[in-house]
Amino acid sequence: MSETPITRLRTQVGRALILRVAGPDGPDVRRRVHEAPGERWFEPDSAIRQVHSDASMFVGGLRALLLQSLHPLAMAAVAAHSGYRGDPWGRLQRTSAFLATTTFGTTIDAEATIARIRAVHERVTGTTPDGLPYAASDPHLLKWVHIAEIDSFLRAYQRYGAAPLDASRRDAYVADTAHVATLLGVIDPPTTERELAAQLAGYRPELAGTPAARAAARFVIFRAPIPVSARAPYGVLAASAAALLPRWARWPLRLPYLPIAEATVVRIAGQSVVRGIRWAMPAPT
Repeated sequence: MSETPITRLRTQVGRALILRVAGPDGPDVRRRVHEAPGERWFEPDSAIRQVHSDASMFVGGLRALLLQSLHPLAMAAVAAHSGYRGDPWGRLQRTSAFLATTTFGTTIDAEATIARIRAVHERVTGTTPDGLPYAASDPHLLKWVHIAEIDSFLRAYQRYGAAPLDASRRDAYVADTAHVATLLGVIDPPTTERELAAQLAGYRPELAGTPAARAAARFVIFRAPIPVSARAPYGVLAASAAALLPRWARWPLRLPYLPIAEATVVRIAGQSVVRGIRWAMPAPT
């Protein structure tokens, strides 16, 4: 039976998205991660799989980048070593591969991925423009990156996910991610939603809207190298991510706070774009 125009469109959009997110080998990598025989860290019905397989991760990932940039040491490491300006899609693809492998891949592949990341972290050192030393392997800095990321993924899923989690499942998600964080070198990662909120609050005195952080925010929201055909939906995703930031994070990044627009226009548009991505990229079974 020949494909219908709608099926053909769905396939084309899905392939284009996978190409951007996972690179030219994305379909093969996705198939290998999900279909390779072997034990996994997480069961098919686990909270982490539910969240990380959803299209809301597009919003959560952008929010994580914005929030993480507020830590001067983390931002200095990203600016100096990640190549986010010269190769933003490469950075996205590496992050996507890490999340996919540690969430859905075999235990052997996940452990190998963790080992590679830890080796990379050992080489990422330097000083900020203010002369403060940083090291990507620093457990305190690793924890900031982790909790900012997990808080972002969870909040994006709760707003835009297919089936928002109840309190026990939210705790289960945080606990699942703690397993990966511990193996990466994070000491005492949060295992409940309450602990996650408390640890985030504990970092606030260290956060600041540095020039590098504001430049990164402008790049993520306004200047990412997006094809013309994708600029409108990307703009909606970026606006949705910014709208999920806490109010205290807005001014340091020079992002406006527009509660009425964010609760109506941005939220409705974000739901539409995320549903479109979910339609084009159904979660693996």
